[in-house]
Amino acid sequence: MIALHQLQAPMQNAFHTIAGDANARRISILDQTLLPWQAVYRELASLDEAAHAIRSMQVRGAPLIGVTAAFGIALALEASADDAMLAHALATLRATRPTAVNLHWALDSMAAVLRPCNPEARRELAWREAQAIADEDARTNAEIGRHGLALLERLAATGGRVRVMTHCNAGWLATTAHGTALAPIYAAHAAGIEIEVWVSETRPRNQGLLTAWELARAGVPHKVIADNGAGHLLMQGDVDLLIVGADRIAANGDTANKIGTYLKALAAFDCGVAFHVAAPLSTIDWRAADGRAIPIEQRDAAEVRRITGSDEQGRVVEVRLLPESAAVGNPAFDVTPARLIQGFITERGCFTPEQLGRLTPSM
Repeated sequence: MIALHQLQAPMQNAFHTIAGDANARRISILDQTLLPWQAVYRELASLDEAAHAIRSMQVRGAPLIGVTAAFGIALALEASADDAMLAHALATLRATRPTAVNLHWALDSMAAVLRPCNPEARRELAWREAQAIADEDARTNAEIGRHGLALLERLAATGGRVRVMTHCNAGWLATTAHGTALAPIYAAHAAGIEIEVWVSETRPRNQGLLTAWELARAGVPHKVIADNGAGHLLMQGDVDLLIVGADRIAANGDTANKIGTYLKALAAFDCGVAFHVAAPLSTIDWRAADGRAIPIEQRDAAEVRRITGSDEQGRVVEVRLLPESAAVGNPAFDVTPARLIQGFITERGCFTPEQLGRLTPSM
């Protein structure tokens, strides 16, 4: 259990999700299990603490998981920089979350740089490479926002206010900056486009509340809805576009994202509303031919049996919804078939599923 230094964050836009300190040999993370009720930073100084942060969802979102894993390698090598420790750290972090492919991409990137290196030089190199991965994530997400902005500009040109629906949280909280699905929304808001966001709660972890927390601080108009209200809004013509993030994209475009995404894609398809996925190219698993090859994480039943909130005194409390004996299934993700996805918004531009399949891993 992590019980290190905590820093109360200022309630303004001066937040970071993760920050590495190569001099102090530790990292700072925003503990997302306490959001949106409390903004608390924690310092991590070991491999086990980094692995716990990923597993317990103190950090979450595929890109941020990958960055945290990269810094986790740097933390591990502080104890020992030999081959055995490097192998142990890679295996430990790979086992934390099975679905998010950015985790494995970041670890593969770290391994490719560190394995050929003399152990004496690995510590400094690990910190530099982890920071490079973090910086590249921010640049990538800014480009996703720029390319996605063009979609929203076209909608604004034809109908004025643009109404976007999203699912889960794919904002800056899930990355190092800007976000993926929210990056075009932030870009549009900054460009003066009138925009409103439908934010679904995203049970059982309620990551939609994090999206609402972000949007409120950015001044973006939004409304939170129950997950089962999405179909009605789509049928009523109250949604112009859906944009979601992704945890893993198969080579054919089948996309794993937070549970409930598939239902929104089905409703959007039936109602003739465009459904887009915003994600960096590092989220594509070229080894997975289609969605059947994507592992789906099964999480603790307690996430369904209980819910976390804030009481009248502002204390974060957990309330039981079901008896502990109640049988529960808790798949964390579902797979949306490529046939339901109109386009992918990436750092290299917007692609149809067919175009995405013609890209190469080197891109």
